[in-house]
Amino acid sequence: MMLNWNEYGDQVKAAIREMSAANPDLIKAYIGLNSANAKSTRMDAKTRELIALAVAVTLRCDGCINAHTDAAIKAGASKEEVVDALGVAVMVNAGAAMVYSARTIDAFDAKTGS
Repeated sequence: MMLNWNEYGDQVKAAIREMSAANPDLIKAYIGLNSANAKSTRMDAKTRELIALAVAVTLRCDGCINAHTDAAIKAGASKEEVVDALGVAVMVNAGAAMVYSARTIDAFDAKTGS
């Protein structure tokens, strides 16, 4: 195992409790965003969590990966569904690297007059 995810989750929660003590409105606003999203009836919780996992990978956010893996499991996602969602993240990130590579060539050409 790369990381003790349960211990890590506890550490993140402890830090968020400290943040909440210092600025409770910040944490309340974040909870409000989560609550509003969870109330949507157009997409089921499992689909939302699979999307969240793909986004978490794209953002490289271990805390997000930890929280949304728990939520995906609770929503009934199978390992195979998680792998498919992660495949989307891999594909999009590879595509983004391709687009930004093209931008780099454009910048090079603009700077060198090519």
